Amino acid sequence: MRVFTASLATETDTFSPMVTGEEAFRTSFYAGPGAFGDEPRLFAGPLLAARKRGAAGNWQVVEGTCAFAQSAGTVTRRAYELFRDEILGQLRDAMPVDMVVLGLHGAMVADGYDDCEGDLLARVRAIVGPGVPIGAELDPHCHLTETMTRSADVLVCFKESPHTDFLERGEELVDLIADCARGKIRPVMSVYDCRMIQFMPTVDEPMRSFVDKIKRLEGRGGVLSISIVHGYTLGDVADLGTKIVVVTDNDRAGGDRLAEVLGRELYAMRDRLFPESASMDQALDQALSLLEGPGTGPVVIADRADNAGGGAPSDSTYFIERVITRGIDGVAVGPVWDPIAVKQCFAAGEGGVFALRFGGKMGPTSGRPVDARVRVRRCVRDAKQTFVKARDDLGDAASVELLDHGGLAVALISTRTQALGRDLFSGLGIEPERRRIVIVKSFTHFNAAFRPIARATLYTGGPGPLTLDVRQVPYTKLARPLWPLVEDPFAR
Repeated sequence: MRVFTASLATETDTFSPMVTGEEAFRTSFYAGPGAFGDEPRLFAGPLLAARKRGAAGNWQVVEGTCAFAQSAGTVTRRAYELFRDEILGQLRDAMPVDMVVLGLHGAMVADGYDDCEGDLLARVRAIVGPGVPIGAELDPHCHLTETMTRSADVLVCFKESPHTDFLERGEELVDLIADCARGKIRPVMSVYDCRMIQFMPTVDEPMRSFVDKIKRLEGRGGVLSISIVHGYTLGDVADLGTKIVVVTDNDRAGGDRLAEVLGRELYAMRDRLFPESASMDQALDQALSLLEGPGTGPVVIADRADNAGGGAPSDSTYFIERVITRGIDGVAVGPVWDPIAVKQCFAAGEGGVFALRFGGKMGPTSGRPVDARVRVRRCVRDAKQTFVKARDDLGDAASVELLDHGGLAVALISTRTQALGRDLFSGLGIEPERRRIVIVKSFTHFNAAFRPIARATLYTGGPGPLTLDVRQVPYTKLARPLWPLVEDPFAR
């Protein structure tokens, strides 16, 4: 069995002013052919699975380029075409192959390409021909298009949000594509359009039970795989929205029926899928109240409006200002993206005390810079945080304690990313378990690491660059009615 595998992924906020160019990929993560190491990465699940299965089954695995960029604005045409053509050239050189498995996101938008993944998959199909099975692992916050489903044999999304199952889904994909290549199965994809836009974290009900249900359905009655496409709310493209994908063993009619049943069930739960968000002051009030009651550990507050994983800068200062104004002590905040402030901390050195200006740099939605007398707690070169078994780059990073403001601790980073692991703080000398309140700039991925230590978890919706009210997003390209933009998207 000869297998080609590669990865190209980013999530594009088409409303963001931050352009995603070639350097954004090389800074976030880039590995040339055969240069991917042993450390797991979120969008390299298929590569790692192919490597693992290949070692056990005497496969010949050809590893192409792996490139990932942190979520931001539209990808430049030059950057997309550069990495796309690099991978396609590697595939041509690897021919003939028996199967292709790719790690993609599904919501990459480039200048001139609203459907980058569909474009890439169609070009892969043109190279390998109709008889070679193609599969891709996708983030559920993707835009599922007809070009993608027409060009691939199997598409598998992470089931979990936070995406703690990326390695398992990579193995699922590779096993299905390998069975297809051996002629053991004839996968057919059925898609149901739920006609809605909604946030759906799977750690909370009712999504937790819904995901568990679709897992139980897999492997029964010819059902090979089921995926929930959540959709990415800040991508202004025609195919935005929630969908259900059912992969069956050559049972189109059965797959269509099941996809519709599951899709209608999900649509019926639409009002209950997203936990209620509080204002900053409401969240802080609730946190202080909870700290007076039973339980141990910090109250964790998610600053979802400044989540780098959704394309935000991660440099807003609104929460920091509120904590200072209200005089709340025992608080930690992070990550704040500010490479200049990090350099200043390295210049001052650990233990150094000086006046630092940080945050509030990228625009009006970032708030005002914070000016404070700080003590540098720790400086770390090439710092990292952990997400499940993967490591996430923070770049050079430093932590500071605001001396005149109740010991408020801030984690400063130079490579933009969201809060994922507790070692975002502990690696910089801040023990999150010993804090009263921990404010994380993240949407839901933080839950995997922080929920086990949290007395309670609270969600906020702003202010900041990312809006949680999709009715306020100025879409221009939607091709069909979607809830909640319209009350009944199925009305004829």
